[in-house]
Amino acid sequence: MKFKEGFRQFIKIRKLCTQFKNLTGKNIEDKKIYMPEPEYNIKFLCNPSNRDYIINNVRKRKGIGDIDKVLELYKQTEKREMFLNELSKIPNDTDSVVFKYGDTPHRLKLCGSKPEFNFEPKEFSYLAKKLKLMRTQGLGALMGSRCYIFQGELAELENALIHYTVKKLIKHGFQLVSVPDIIPSEIIKRCGLLTDGPRSLVYNLSRNYGDDYSLSGTAEMSLAAKLINSKFSYKDLPLKMAAISRCYRAEISSIMNEKGIYRVHQFTKVEMFVCSEQNKSSEIFQYLQDIQEDLFSSLGLHFQILDMPAHELGAPAYRKVDMEGWMPGRKLFGELSSCSNCTDYQSRRLNIKYQSHNGEFIHVHTLNGTACAIPRMIIALCETYQTEHGRIKIPEPLIPFMNGKTLIRKQPIASTSIYK
Repeated sequence: MKFKEGFRQFIKIRKLCTQFKNLTGKNIEDKKIYMPEPEYNIKFLCNPSNRDYIINNVRKRKGIGDIDKVLELYKQTEKREMFLNELSKIPNDTDSVVFKYGDTPHRLKLCGSKPEFNFEPKEFSYLAKKLKLMRTQGLGALMGSRCYIFQGELAELENALIHYTVKKLIKHGFQLVSVPDIIPSEIIKRCGLLTDGPRSLVYNLSRNYGDDYSLSGTAEMSLAAKLINSKFSYKDLPLKMAAISRCYRAEISSIMNEKGIYRVHQFTKVEMFVCSEQNKSSEIFQYLQDIQEDLFSSLGLHFQILDMPAHELGAPAYRKVDMEGWMPGRKLFGELSSCSNCTDYQSRRLNIKYQSHNGEFIHVHTLNGTACAIPRMIIALCETYQTEHGRIKIPEPLIPFMNGKTLIRKQPIASTSIYK
């Protein structure tokens, strides 16, 4: 009896605590992330002898940083906040090899063979409509423009791609992490993306929902935030993480080749994120590309690997390589993935360090790479594996993740009409 009475009392107190928490709208366990002051490379950036080099770097990358403002504010201690703000706009340094390419991407490699057809291959949107695999019309009340719903075996294919990719990454020693899709806007800024202004691709949440938060455009930012204010030993590196997440991007396009699900506001992506020693990031950069190449080659895709020119690099990237898959229905190569070496751009802003062999704490180098961006992978696969009768063959590596199915057929889904 004493136990029952005590348990009832416990439940009563627990309910009161929950009610109080709901009324106050605060969780006493919630703590804000401590945002460190960025440790910019002031010795280099504020050296007047480097001014012309930095101006040229910003110009070729089409950046917005103004090194003259930085130098002007450097000695004005009373304007430190303005100084740090201007410093934050200076992009990362650029690998010298990139400048040799000029303004066009440099093809590093062409992989696989272009598929041959004895019929005129169709675009993915045609195949999806014929087989009732996807809805893009009449969804305005649900998600607005550039939205879509996968259904039936196309949704199964999405799931199969995720499982196939994750299995490969785990074999490579990646730690799988489940990340939030709502993160502080400051994290996004420190990772190198604009969160406001006409060039921003970020969805910002109303301040009614708390402090300054945004929807994440890639798991890279949440994975970087996970490591904020962290210190490692060189023995712990490279630290390899992977995440499956929804990605939200407020980008728009009127280009016909980017219609359908090629460029959308939200999509699922498997992302790789690595922290490495400074002298090994180039090696890791190639390692991530090798993983991407294996993922796409194993699926029988025809694709090209491009070293991107300076103006195609985002602010954090020291070097970026894109992989573009052949899309037979569209008769063009479309971007499937990218891989970036951000050196110490992000770690200086997020205070992520490691103890080197000589005992000194220095900033890690961060790298990221797309393992699988679902919509474009689906376009490339469906257009590559289409049959003369408008069906879609399942690539052999994905069959085990499709419950043994080898062919996507017309879905037994009832047609619907929209009431106006």
